[in-house]
Amino acid sequence: MIYQGVLTKMATEYSSPIQYYLVFENDFINMNQLLNKTLKFQFVKHQCLNCGLNKSIYRQGFCKSCFFDIPQAADWIMRPELSTAHLGKEDRDLEYEKKVQLQSHIVYLANSSNVKVGVTRKTQVPTRWIDQGAHEAIEIVEVPNRYLAGITEVALKDFVADKTNWRTMLKNEVKDENLVEWREKLKQYIPAEAMEYYIKNNSETQIDFPVLQYPTKPKSLNIEKTGTYEGVLKGIKGQYLIFEDDTVCNIRGNEGKVVTIEIL
Repeated sequence: MIYQGVLTKMATEYSSPIQYYLVFENDFINMNQLLNKTLKFQFVKHQCLNCGLNKSIYRQGFCKSCFFDIPQAADWIMRPELSTAHLGKEDRDLEYEKKVQLQSHIVYLANSSNVKVGVTRKTQVPTRWIDQGAHEAIEIVEVPNRYLAGITEVALKDFVADKTNWRTMLKNEVKDENLVEWREKLKQYIPAEAMEYYIKNNSETQIDFPVLQYPTKPKSLNIEKTGTYEGVLKGIKGQYLIFEDDTVCNIRGNEGKVVTIEIL
């Protein structure tokens, strides 16, 4: 069977283990059902996730002109402390910015390769943690806008990491941490503006990934450069497909590329 479509972030369903789906325009694949099967990928062309044109992908699945124009790729996406919709100030599109920024946001701790702090919209819990390959996570504060979440993250990352080591995460070289204790320890560093939103009583969320074999020396696949790749799927963690030969494919990192996937 052969599927063709543009790669986008895999959809997930919170269960034990997590269920993963590659979603194309007219079809979808439950990736869990392909574990232990041989898959053949072939690069076809580019397709910008915004304009749809066959133009080289710059970042986040967008061509260069779209990346520097559309609100979905503005600086406040990656740096929420730069959000200004709560002040009525436009960056690229105030209507869009109000829609995204002026809603409940969570500042959280997640343990993937290490304990890290992060920000996500409340509607993206636990999806965001799954996408990062975290096996446990906990909310710290729930604030009414993205700006407050951003300044809280900035304050806390002086005392805890804000990045994931993808190789460590994929090799599963992680240890369980008491995130409740971490939350209590970091409470004193929460900015005064966000302190009233501190979450006092909650517990860790545990996440179980569908992995049969972890890679020992993960090597990243760029399907555009290789053209074709064939391998036995052994696991899925974060947004990575893990293959028997230690090749790993970051679906998020290959967004905007049209591929064929043949199940052999």
